[in-house]
Amino acid sequence: MQQTLLIYNTLTRRKEAFKPLHAPNVGMYVCGPTVYGDPHLGHARPAITFDILFRYLKHLGYKVRYVRNITDVGHLENDADEGDDKIAKKARLEQLEPMEVAQYYTNRYHKAMEALNVLPPSIEPHATGHIIEQQQLVREILANGFAYESNGSVYFDVAKYNEKYGYGILSGRNLDNVINASRELDGVGEKRNQADFALWKKAQPEHIMRWPSEWSDGFPGWHCECTAMGRKYLGEHFDIHGGGMDLIFPHHECEIAQAVASQGDQMVTYWMHNNMITINGQKMGKSLNNFITLEQFFTGNSVTLTQAFTPMTIRFFILSAHYRGTVDFSNDALKASEKGLQRLLDGIADLERIAIAKESDADTHRFVAGLRAKCYDAMNDDLQTPLVISHLFEACHHVNTLIDHKGAISAADLDELRQTLHLFAFDLLGLRPEKGNSNEAREEAFGRVVDMVLELRAKAKAAKDWATSDQIRDALSAAGFEVKDTKDGVTWKLNK
Repeated sequence: MQQTLLIYNTLTRRKEAFKPLHAPNVGMYVCGPTVYGDPHLGHARPAITFDILFRYLKHLGYKVRYVRNITDVGHLENDADEGDDKIAKKARLEQLEPMEVAQYYTNRYHKAMEALNVLPPSIEPHATGHIIEQQQLVREILANGFAYESNGSVYFDVAKYNEKYGYGILSGRNLDNVINASRELDGVGEKRNQADFALWKKAQPEHIMRWPSEWSDGFPGWHCECTAMGRKYLGEHFDIHGGGMDLIFPHHECEIAQAVASQGDQMVTYWMHNNMITINGQKMGKSLNNFITLEQFFTGNSVTLTQAFTPMTIRFFILSAHYRGTVDFSNDALKASEKGLQRLLDGIADLERIAIAKESDADTHRFVAGLRAKCYDAMNDDLQTPLVISHLFEACHHVNTLIDHKGAISAADLDELRQTLHLFAFDLLGLRPEKGNSNEAREEAFGRVVDMVLELRAKAKAAKDWATSDQIRDALSAAGFEVKDTKDGVTWKLNK
């Protein structure tokens, strides 16, 4: 089935049809974690967002090389050019080698991603493994006249670059005011103006992580790693670069400048950014000390949480909002996601309880015939996962109707319904039933018996034999089964 995927390009500020440079091959780079602390909910959102894109592109038949980096040369304290290296600082506090810190938290990140059912990337390069490539990038920018050396450090000359190419095309920021305001600082410090950013920093004597170069023993600037590693593994021109909206400026803006300054043109066609997770309207993050780790969500070990939430509840919570919209954390929102996820999983499991008819009734056939196309339309419209979920909920409503014998479905239509639900819920949205999240094994063992008894109850109700109907319900309740008459039909579950 031929699909046209529209994605929102931050660079052009509009939705565009996705046309890869070298179809069927697709190159995708996403900024990964800085591994100096446990992954939190803010890390989960970009990981899940671009996992959805990775899954969908592969489903559409593309051969995707997905690169997601590990920053193990820590960002400086303010993610700019000053302060301590975060990983080195953590290493000093815990009396460990920096690589011990980086490896420990990399392992923790991988474990959390696996729990969230996030597929591993094709390549996961580490910044410390690509110092040579970053140094070469700096040399090229220097050779082209868009950088300067100062006291053993190398800085990108934003003013000079801005004259020829224009700085700020991704974020829309006008740097003229910044440059003008910084003129009074000429000759003060290492930078020519405040807007310049480090490509290479000379290490102070106490700095642990350092490498030799012709400029000094030092370390690369934060922005260099993604430009250098993206080019190494995806080439000078590739399709998609993703990350959180907080990276648009300065990180991704600087990446564009570095690429153009080194090779003469832009490296990336489509820039994609997910929005933030917020707590009371404020971005969740380590730097603000208002984050909740994923392990705390999974165990409930946090004063902010009223209970533990499973990895699939977290995934469902994130997918219930469009990736470019904000998601505000609350216990109530997560509890609603928990119920919504269980409703969806129960609806899919209930497919096995549907009686097959010779033919489908008109409404059922019409719905089943159109469901797959509606879900594809939602995915193709810039990954509208909330709309996909709403279509799947509608399908669950039809499942309940069929179980309650208020409709009929043929074997062919039931197979199509099953395939569509499994494709979008499990393969593309990446949801999965969780062990211990329900009593599926016991329900399956008793399912046939309960369905038979409920069918007898339905016949009693149809004959207006209310006494028999109530007697069956009460007997099931006494045996531990909860039976509910809803507007969508009869549902049951075995209570814990």
